[in-house]
Amino acid sequence: MSETAHEKTQTVRAQRGQSLRADCANCFGLCCVALSFSASADFAIDKGAGEPCPNLQSEFGCGIYPRLRQKGFGGCAAFDCFGAGQQVAQVTFAGQSWRQAPHTAPQMFAVFTVMRQLHEMLWYLNEALGLIPAGALHAELGAAVENTERLTREAPDALTALDVATHRDGVNALLSRTSGLLRAEAGGPKTGKSAPRKAPSPGADLIGAKLRDADLSGSNLRGAYLITADLTGADLRAADLTGADLRAADLSGADLSGSFFLTQSQVDSAVGDSATRLPPTLSRPTHWSR
Repeated sequence: MSETAHEKTQTVRAQRGQSLRADCANCFGLCCVALSFSASADFAIDKGAGEPCPNLQSEFGCGIYPRLRQKGFGGCAAFDCFGAGQQVAQVTFAGQSWRQAPHTAPQMFAVFTVMRQLHEMLWYLNEALGLIPAGALHAELGAAVENTERLTREAPDALTALDVATHRDGVNALLSRTSGLLRAEAGGPKTGKSAPRKAPSPGADLIGAKLRDADLSGSNLRGAYLITADLTGADLRAADLTGADLRAADLSGADLSGSFFLTQSQVDSAVGDSATRLPPTLSRPTHWSR
């Protein structure tokens, strides 16, 4: 029996999803060199952009990878390049590392920061394709995927010259329309829990907010600051969590099973337990059990 159009789409989505997962074995430790970070609760030291992390080994592995959180590098443990590292290393620069060809290092690191943004957009667009039924918006999402994938195959010079902010604006507008449609289809509250007196808004400052058992189903939490927020037992089904900062947020017993645009790195940066319900595509962090 031949595959239906829907089955073919899902197969392509699954294959694309695999390429958007970090494959550190085929990278050159680019996130450990290209990016900068400051000493904080997430990073134990200061490190400048283009400066190799002292924990980076000669074969590009991390010398403290199993103990990142214990050593104060929780930000590294939660970081996700969405597969940009192996794309830059093996495709854009054809497998030649910045150690083999030091003169390529500045451009390679610059390309990585652009590629990471493109791959992040691809991840969201690919997720959206799996949520939106066939129709006009589905076709727009497919076109945006094709255009973004084309950009990821550009040469280094073209990538460093790319106006990635303008491209991101277009993708974000499309994803916002997707979010509105999905939340409208989801309807109202799903449980008997009480909704917050004031509905959260995109980019809301909810740092440390007391949202225990709150009904946040269908909420637009794009870019919301939920650092250390108490979301114990909260209902977050059909909530848009694009870019929401969940660092140290307590998700114990919360229901995120029907939320959308939630990434693994967001989950990894939060706190949860065995009762936390996650979307089927995401994994329960091992550090939650501790």
